[in-house]
Amino acid sequence: MDDPVSEPVGLPWEGQDTPARRATLTRILVRIAREALQGADLDSLLQGICECLVAELPVAIASVILLDEANQSFVHEVYDGEWTQSPLAVAGDWPVTRGAAGRCARLGTAQLITDVDADPDYVAGNVHVRSEYLVPIRHGQRLHGVLNIESTRSDFFDEEARAVFDAVADLVAGAIHFARMADDLQQANRKLEQLSMIDGLTGIANRRRFDQQLCVDWRRMAAEGRPLALLMVDADAFKPLNDAAGHLYGDECLRELARICNGFVDGDNDLVGRFGGEELVLLLPGRDLAAATAIAEALRIAVEAQAMPHPASPVSAHVTVSVGVAVAVPAAARPPERLIAAADRAMYAAKLQGRNRVCVAGAES
Repeated sequence: MDDPVSEPVGLPWEGQDTPARRATLTRILVRIAREALQGADLDSLLQGICECLVAELPVAIASVILLDEANQSFVHEVYDGEWTQSPLAVAGDWPVTRGAAGRCARLGTAQLITDVDADPDYVAGNVHVRSEYLVPIRHGQRLHGVLNIESTRSDFFDEEARAVFDAVADLVAGAIHFARMADDLQQANRKLEQLSMIDGLTGIANRRRFDQQLCVDWRRMAAEGRPLALLMVDADAFKPLNDAAGHLYGDECLRELARICNGFVDGDNDLVGRFGGEELVLLLPGRDLAAATAIAEALRIAVEAQAMPHPASPVSAHVTVSVGVAVAVPAAARPPERLIAAADRAMYAAKLQGRNRVCVAGAES
């Protein structure tokens, strides 16, 4: 943090009179509040808070212990001070049935322990600790965790000190809440971005996603000097199919065609997309003309073998496809749309030659 809350200021606690101690507590609270409002990385903020409390107060251990979604276990701890060991680091998830922190989480109320040796739930972390104060970190109805402060003095947690730590817990709760809101928003935005790239009917990439990937692959193949293949797949006599069997059946056939196409690509490198209407595309980086043509022919055979009834086809009793194949070794100075145009011409050539066949545009350079 630019102005770390952990920077010690003034006399040690033991050298301060009551007004000075009150001023120290107030100053610490103000600095923590300022840092909390700056929207720093959550772990960095929590670490700074713990370091500040340990550096400026008679505090041996300060920690923020966060709960899982079900509030059954502590799963993450940020702390500062002198531990003999961290319970979370040793035992993994820390159930709320254990320790004074667990009691604080279960009851949902602050726990003041004036003599740790006499408390059956205290989990020793430092032999010099004499007292402990634990505060629920709560935002609204949501319990996020526990603020744990352990002091070397048995008389440290007076009313004023407890009020400051209560306020610190509130600030931490707000910071956690807004950090999680920001994370949820980022996840929602990522999901929306993903959905904006998917065709709603078939579940494959939509035209926007295809256009983006074509540009990426064009530049990459140009840099590597490798070929880029494009297959344009068109369902034969699709309008007559919709007219004869209904649009719902036509939609079912398109979904099946998309599924078949997906079986002919490498999911890590290739892309299957819906170009528009009944036209699907396969973008195949690194495939030469022979490899792309072999894939196109195997795909055509697989569609025919699926035997989806077509009551209005002039070619077959079943759904068939015409496939255009185009391959180019991209050049950065040339637009990638030329590959689309070549595959489209080849696909229309396949239709003109009788449908249910593969036509090749030839190698582009």
